[in-house]
Amino acid sequence: MVSVREARPEEFAPLGALLVEAYAALPGFPSPEQNPAYYGNLRHIGALTHKPGVQLLAAQDDLGRLLGGVVYFADLAHYGAGNWGDTLAGWAGFRFLGVGPQTRGTGAGRALTTACIELARQQGKAGLVLHTTRAMPVAWAMYERLGFMPDPALDLRAGTVSVYGFRLALGRAGGGL
Repeated sequence: MVSVREARPEEFAPLGALLVEAYAALPGFPSPEQNPAYYGNLRHIGALTHKPGVQLLAAQDDLGRLLGGVVYFADLAHYGAGNWGDTLAGWAGFRFLGVGPQTRGTGAGRALTTACIELARQQGKAGLVLHTTRAMPVAWAMYERLGFMPDPALDLRAGTVSVYGFRLALGRAGGGL
Protein backbone atom coordinates (compact mmCIF):
# COMPACT_ATOMS: atom_id res chain seq x y z
CA MET A 1 0.00 0.00 0.00
CA VAL A 2 1.20 3.52 -0.83
CA SER A 3 0.79 6.45 1.55
CA VAL A 4 1.65 10.12 1.01
CA ARG A 5 2.85 12.56 3.62
CA GLU A 6 4.93 15.70 3.88
CA ALA A 7 8.63 14.88 3.47
CA ARG A 8 10.87 15.30 6.48
CA PRO A 9 14.04 17.43 6.13
CA GLU A 10 16.27 14.36 6.47
CA GLU A 11 14.50 12.92 3.40
CA PHE A 12 15.15 15.92 1.15
CA ALA A 13 18.51 14.60 -0.14
CA PRO A 14 17.29 11.01 -0.72
CA LEU A 15 14.18 12.33 -2.48
CA GLY A 16 16.34 14.60 -4.63
CA ALA A 17 18.51 11.64 -5.63
CA LEU A 18 15.41 9.57 -6.38
CA LEU A 19 13.97 12.34 -8.60
CA VAL A 20 17.25 12.72 -10.49
CA GLU A 21 17.26 8.96 -11.11
CA ALA A 22 13.60 8.99 -12.19
CA TYR A 23 13.98 11.84 -14.69
CA ALA A 24 17.34 10.63 -16.04
CA ALA A 25 15.73 7.26 -16.82
CA LEU A 26 13.02 8.78 -19.07
CA PRO A 27 13.63 7.98 -22.75
CA GLY A 28 13.73 11.20 -24.76
CA PHE A 29 14.11 13.47 -21.72
CA PRO A 30 17.26 15.62 -21.50
CA SER A 31 20.07 14.03 -19.49
CA PRO A 32 21.75 15.62 -16.47
CA GLU A 33 24.62 16.66 -18.76
CA GLN A 34 22.21 18.29 -21.22
CA ASN A 35 20.27 20.20 -18.54
CA PRO A 36 22.37 20.55 -15.38
CA ALA A 37 20.25 23.40 -13.98
CA TYR A 38 17.05 21.33 -14.06
CA TYR A 39 18.75 18.36 -12.42
CA GLY A 40 20.26 20.72 -9.86
CA ASN A 41 16.69 21.74 -8.94
CA LEU A 42 15.74 18.09 -8.61
CA ARG A 43 18.84 17.21 -6.57
CA HIS A 44 18.13 20.08 -4.13
CA ILE A 45 14.34 19.72 -4.19
CA GLY A 46 14.04 20.44 -0.46
CA ALA A 47 15.24 24.03 -1.01
CA LEU A 48 11.85 24.85 -2.55
CA THR A 49 10.15 24.29 0.81
CA HIS A 50 11.54 27.62 2.03
CA LYS A 51 9.07 29.41 -0.23
CA PRO A 52 5.64 30.27 1.21
CA GLY A 53 2.96 27.65 0.59
CA VAL A 54 5.36 25.10 -0.91
CA GLN A 55 5.29 21.50 0.34
CA LEU A 56 7.43 18.54 -0.66
CA LEU A 57 5.32 15.41 -0.48
CA ALA A 58 6.74 11.89 -0.26
CA ALA A 59 5.14 8.59 -1.24
CA GLN A 60 6.19 5.58 0.78
CA ASP A 61 5.32 1.89 0.96
CA ASP A 62 4.25 -0.10 4.03
CA LEU A 63 7.90 -0.57 5.01
CA GLY A 64 8.54 3.18 4.96
CA ARG A 65 10.65 3.10 1.78
CA LEU A 66 10.51 6.24 -0.35
CA LEU A 67 8.83 5.59 -3.69
CA GLY A 68 8.60 9.10 -5.11
CA GLY A 69 7.86 12.72 -4.47
CA VAL A 70 6.20 15.89 -5.75
CA VAL A 71 6.34 19.59 -4.98
CA TYR A 72 2.98 21.29 -4.29
CA PHE A 73 2.64 25.07 -4.75
CA ALA A 74 -0.31 26.68 -2.94
CA ASP A 75 0.57 29.95 -4.69
CA LEU A 76 1.53 29.93 -8.36
CA ALA A 77 3.74 32.98 -7.75
CA HIS A 78 6.33 30.44 -6.55
CA TYR A 79 5.66 27.81 -9.23
CA GLY A 80 8.64 28.90 -11.30
CA ALA A 81 7.39 28.04 -14.79
CA GLY A 82 5.44 30.46 -16.96
CA ASN A 83 3.96 33.80 -16.06
CA TRP A 84 0.17 33.86 -16.08
CA GLY A 85 -0.33 36.92 -13.89
CA ASP A 86 -3.84 37.22 -12.53
CA THR A 87 -5.22 34.66 -14.98
CA LEU A 88 -4.67 31.89 -12.44
CA ALA A 89 -5.35 33.77 -9.21
CA GLY A 90 -6.66 31.29 -6.66
CA TRP A 91 -5.09 28.28 -8.39
CA ALA A 92 -2.41 25.91 -7.04
CA GLY A 93 0.05 23.73 -8.92
CA PHE A 94 2.51 20.89 -8.66
CA ARG A 95 5.83 20.13 -10.31
CA PHE A 96 8.68 17.65 -10.24
CA LEU A 97 6.51 14.57 -9.69
CA GLY A 98 8.70 11.51 -9.93
CA VAL A 99 8.67 7.85 -8.95
CA GLY A 100 11.80 5.74 -8.73
CA PRO A 101 12.36 3.55 -11.80
CA GLN A 102 12.26 0.37 -9.69
CA THR A 103 8.94 1.30 -8.07
CA ARG A 104 6.93 2.48 -11.09
CA GLY A 105 3.57 0.80 -11.35
CA THR A 106 3.00 0.77 -7.58
CA GLY A 107 0.40 3.57 -7.66
CA ALA A 108 2.80 6.08 -6.13
CA GLY A 109 2.40 8.60 -8.97
CA ARG A 110 -1.37 8.47 -8.71
CA ALA A 111 -1.23 8.74 -4.91
CA LEU A 112 1.03 11.82 -5.14
CA THR A 113 -1.25 13.44 -7.74
CA THR A 114 -4.43 12.80 -5.75
CA ALA A 115 -2.72 14.15 -2.61
CA CYS A 116 -2.07 17.41 -4.50
CA ILE A 117 -5.70 17.52 -5.66
CA GLU A 118 -6.89 17.03 -2.08
CA LEU A 119 -4.56 19.73 -0.74
CA ALA A 120 -5.90 22.17 -3.34
CA ARG A 121 -9.50 21.28 -2.42
CA GLN A 122 -8.81 21.65 1.30
CA GLN A 123 -7.29 25.06 0.66
CA GLY A 124 -10.29 26.18 -1.40
CA LYS A 125 -8.31 26.57 -4.62
CA ALA A 126 -10.13 27.23 -7.89
CA GLY A 127 -8.02 24.62 -9.65
CA LEU A 128 -4.70 22.92 -10.09
CA VAL A 129 -2.03 23.33 -12.79
CA LEU A 130 0.77 21.01 -13.85
CA HIS A 131 3.25 20.65 -16.69
CA THR A 132 4.56 17.53 -18.40
CA THR A 133 6.38 16.47 -21.55
CA ARG A 134 5.96 13.86 -24.27
CA ALA A 135 8.77 11.90 -22.56
CA MET A 136 6.26 11.14 -19.77
CA PRO A 137 3.41 9.29 -21.55
CA VAL A 138 2.37 7.23 -18.51
CA ALA A 139 2.05 10.35 -16.34
CA TRP A 140 0.30 12.23 -19.18
CA ALA A 141 -2.34 9.49 -19.48
CA MET A 142 -2.78 9.32 -15.69
CA TYR A 143 -3.36 13.09 -15.48
CA GLU A 144 -6.04 12.88 -18.17
CA ARG A 145 -7.72 9.92 -16.39
CA LEU A 146 -7.83 12.05 -13.23
CA GLY A 147 -9.63 14.84 -15.10
CA PHE A 148 -6.78 17.19 -16.02
CA MET A 149 -7.30 18.88 -19.37
CA PRO A 150 -4.52 19.99 -21.72
CA ASP A 151 -4.44 23.78 -21.97
CA PRO A 152 -2.32 25.21 -24.81
CA ALA A 153 -2.39 28.62 -23.08
CA LEU A 154 -0.11 27.07 -20.43
CA ASP A 155 2.36 25.44 -22.85
CA LEU A 156 5.94 26.66 -22.83
CA ARG A 157 9.45 25.82 -23.96
CA ALA A 158 12.22 24.96 -21.52
CA GLY A 159 15.36 25.10 -23.61
CA THR A 160 14.81 22.54 -26.35
CA VAL A 161 11.94 20.78 -24.56
CA SER A 162 8.27 21.43 -25.29
CA VAL A 163 6.41 21.50 -21.98
CA TYR A 164 2.63 21.06 -21.98
CA GLY A 165 0.30 22.65 -19.45
CA PHE A 166 -2.69 20.90 -17.91
CA ARG A 167 -5.38 22.21 -15.60
CA LEU A 168 -8.04 20.73 -13.35
CA ALA A 169 -10.85 23.08 -12.32
CA LEU A 170 -12.06 22.42 -8.80
CA GLY A 171 -15.18 24.55 -8.99
CA ARG A 172 -14.09 27.10 -6.40
CA ALA A 173 -14.57 30.84 -6.67
CA GLY A 174 -11.62 32.95 -7.75
CA GLY A 175 -9.54 32.85 -10.88
CA GLY A 176 -10.00 30.70 -13.89
CA LEU A 177 -9.16 30.06 -17.47
